[in-house]
Amino acid sequence: MTCDGEAVSSDAIFARLKNLSTAEEFFEALDVSFEPKVLDVSRLHIMKRMGQYLAEENFSDHRARARDALERAYADFAASSPLSHRVFRVLEQRDPTKTAAPGQTFVPLETVLESFGSDK
Repeated sequence: MTCDGEAVSSDAIFARLKNLSTAEEFFEALDVSFEPKVLDVSRLHIMKRMGQYLAEENFSDHRARARDALERAYADFAASSPLSHRVFRVLEQRDPTKTAAPGQTFVPLETVLESFGSDK
């Protein structure tokens, strides 16, 4: 990342990243290319995964590490769906291969609507 043609320090990069509010701003700030269609579907998942990757890193070169984490997170979701990665707890809890925990039985919305006599 540069500012008026000058390299920005690693600390300044993280300070700037903390002030970004959209996924697109992160991609722009870290010079990572993306397809809007992929980002539209998986933006929260990509950003969550980036955070997971960043948590694993030792930051001697902050910008390169942050850029690498964002690229890796984007690649995860460009090739497959958010459901296959389950980065959010709500998706982990709804894993179809796991049985529901006692007291947490899943009831499909359609079943609830049928009990009220709702038409589809």
